[in-house]
Amino acid sequence: MATAEHPIKVAVLDDYQGFARPIFDKLDASKFAVTIFSDTLLPYNHPDTPQEEKDKLVARLEPFPVICTMRERTPFPSTLITRLAPNLKLLLTTGLRNKGLDLDAFKQAGVPVAGAASSGDSTTQHCVAMILALARNLIPDDASIKSGGWQTGVAVGLPGKTLGLLGLGRLGLAVGRIMHQAFGMRVVAWSPNLTQEKADEQAEKGGLPKGTFEAVSREALFERADVLSVHVVLSERSRGLVTGEDLGRMKQDAIFVNTSRGPIVVEEDLLRVLGEGRIRAAGIDVFEIEPLPSQSKWRTTAWGVEGRSQVLLTPHTGYAEKDIFTAWYEAQVKNIERWEKGEELEGLMN
Repeated sequence: MATAEHPIKVAVLDDYQGFARPIFDKLDASKFAVTIFSDTLLPYNHPDTPQEEKDKLVARLEPFPVICTMRERTPFPSTLITRLAPNLKLLLTTGLRNKGLDLDAFKQAGVPVAGAASSGDSTTQHCVAMILALARNLIPDDASIKSGGWQTGVAVGLPGKTLGLLGLGRLGLAVGRIMHQAFGMRVVAWSPNLTQEKADEQAEKGGLPKGTFEAVSREALFERADVLSVHVVLSERSRGLVTGEDLGRMKQDAIFVNTSRGPIVVEEDLLRVLGEGRIRAAGIDVFEIEPLPSQSKWRTTAWGVEGRSQVLLTPHTGYAEKDIFTAWYEAQVKNIERWEKGEELEGLMN
């Protein structure tokens, strides 16, 4: 029971933009003491994380009965949950799906987990922006002008080119519809269970005629795509789905974009393909480890020179939009208040 002398400690994790404070200040300060962290510690479950870093993460989190997370920025595997369980009473996450949480372990520990719904198409916009930036040669031209140069190359026209979608769910459909209607691209798609019938159903759902999206084989997807965009959900089945063999099928002047999740692609294979300049460019918003370590090859490689591919990197900001963050944090605040009153949580996940 919270009292003015002993308020419930609430941790808000990974608030990179400093956005959370005004929203969590709506909590009754006599009942809740909120601490907001702006940085991410190394993930507990990664094989390269040393024990002292794991202990540092536990020391940060164990004082808090209530923890609010932002997507998968801080993963919670079973080993971490076990160490936190004696004091942890509630875990809240943004979104209604978070593969960084071991929901079974939370359930076994008696810790409820609840998510926060949101609407919007910010990731779709981000994906389309990355495609256009790479096709129009914006990265090298921008760098050239700022360093005293001028034109560096030619753009790639998109009308009549082929967009390959790895996944034709909600986001794949949205990107496919925009690129087809606005830029006249042909659209082919593949996922493990995609059939032409399902592709036609998705087209009709998007207000497009049957046949707009062509279901193809995995091999044909990579071989035919002038732009290939990843839109499958991360799961144990999709982890490491895109390999060097797949990337090796792509055209020399193709563009690869991933705004889904980093582990869907074998990162070392992608780095090798780009380092060898085997495709034109890549736009990457998601990575195996986030935030990127300072010595990551993504950070330290001179992209776009000496035969290497052009690379556009963004710090997993496809979903980082003001209205979405506001809705997520407000939902977390309301769930904290419900939990303190013993009321049913919204968005319960376990």
